Amino acid sequence: MLKHWIKAFRLRTLPLALSCIVLGSALAKSEDHFNTSVFILAISTTIFLQILSNLSNDYGDSVHGADNAERVGPARAVQSGAITAQQMKKAMIVFIVLSLFSGIALVYEGTKDIDLSYGLLFILLGIAAITAAIKYTAGKNPYGYRGFGDLFVFIFFGIVGVIGTYYLHHHELKSTLLLPAAAVGFLSAAVLNLNNMRDRIPDEKAGKRTLVVHLGKEKAKYYHLFLLSAANICALTFVFSKYENPKQFLFLLVIPVHLLNLKKVFSYNDPASLDPELKKIALSTLLFSILLGAGNI
Repeated sequence: MLKHWIKAFRLRTLPLALSCIVLGSALAKSEDHFNTSVFILAISTTIFLQILSNLSNDYGDSVHGADNAERVGPARAVQSGAITAQQMKKAMIVFIVLSLFSGIALVYEGTKDIDLSYGLLFILLGIAAITAAIKYTAGKNPYGYRGFGDLFVFIFFGIVGVIGTYYLHHHELKSTLLLPAAAVGFLSAAVLNLNNMRDRIPDEKAGKRTLVVHLGKEKAKYYHLFLLSAANICALTFVFSKYENPKQFLFLLVIPVHLLNLKKVFSYNDPASLDPELKKIALSTLLFSILLGAGNI
């Protein structure tokens, strides 16, 4: 049973989830503001939220029929019968509680020396993140079935994740932070786009109207090109806005991975061949965040 739960946690998605925490923390460190407790609690909260999202996705897609015999990706726990729907719902509750406790501890540690209103704002953002994790494919009218998954990923894995983490370390906001935050948001959306390109046909049959289903196969390829290009343009613009030394361009080492991925996306015939690309772009996004952050320290 344990191996089924570990599989349901989809640990390969965690590097992507951690990218915004790593970058936000590194950018705060580059300005001599770093709180080790905030970093650890941000990582734990993000891991709990990502696993909650994965469990909810497993449960929701099974209930709504998107997980079926025609699905291309790895078999899901509820759909395969390895874990019952009731067991999955209980596990979701466990991770909601874990996310809440870890999130509250994070907000306390990150805002204990400033105005109470900031703490309340972060609590609301945390509740919104938990709700977004659940409502992606679970519940009535899940937003992932209406093509809004990319937007929510961009917001929470990019803008909120990077800027929120930076603020909890630094207690300061800068407009230029929108650029690196957007870069990670675009890359996170690219991973979701690959996932949805892989599952386009069964999703469409099941009534799951992802953005890829709305766009169609060919336009989804150009949308993917836009996401990867926009991420690098945002990062380059950020570096040029505060350029000091060449090491700030370290993140460009990831570009070959993006180019190879684009080659695959524009040439694939078998949707299943996109599955290994998800892991490559997720891991390269974490590397992108590490290099962009390290280059500015």
